[in-house]
Amino acid sequence: MALALNHLAGRIDDLLAAERESVADLSHRLRTPLTGLRLDAESLADPAEAARIAARIDELQRAVTRVITEARQRSNEQSCDAAEVVAERAAFWSVLAEDQGREMRLDLAKGPLPVRVGAAELGACVDALLGNVFAHTPEGVALAVRLTPGVRLVVADEGPGFPAQALERGRSGAGSTGLGLDIARRTAESAGGALELSPGPGATVTVTLSPALALS
Repeated sequence: MALALNHLAGRIDDLLAAERESVADLSHRLRTPLTGLRLDAESLADPAEAARIAARIDELQRAVTRVITEARQRSNEQSCDAAEVVAERAAFWSVLAEDQGREMRLDLAKGPLPVRVGAAELGACVDALLGNVFAHTPEGVALAVRLTPGVRLVVADEGPGFPAQALERGRSGAGSTGLGLDIARRTAESAGGALELSPGPGATVTVTLSPALALS
């Protein structure tokens, strides 16, 4: 009976891991088309219609974020190599950056950089940060992604920057930023870190993560 229960527990762990990976893949697949829809909405000739559709897209994006967050309950025992995850997601978004004529500067520390968060959660965090740049800055605006051995992830752009009220809400524990950054903030805090928005020129988001002792 003990062997059977151990086997069942292992099987449940495998199924949960597969579910987490499926949800993570779904999040990656949805964020790019959502960003494309937002760009299409902003190009509409009627400002009122553009604002109405953009609001609907915001609602959809928040719903997707909630589903991802609820489906992927974070565990403090999870860890991943931040260097590997950030490099992989940056490469994914670099294709869209090239299509939009954006310079995308990368300064990524070499791994392994173990952090106290799962690979899928950290990937969704990076997607949220980069997707925010594409959603809220015009095509052609440059951006930069930096990962330090600290471990600090910094995403900066040369766009119009954050409104003052967003800077106040963007710090850890201050509630929603209203800019699609909730998933990044929650990821940082679940890993013992924090998220902070910095004033211009441009917009800078810094996510600090707590190092893990080893990769799980």
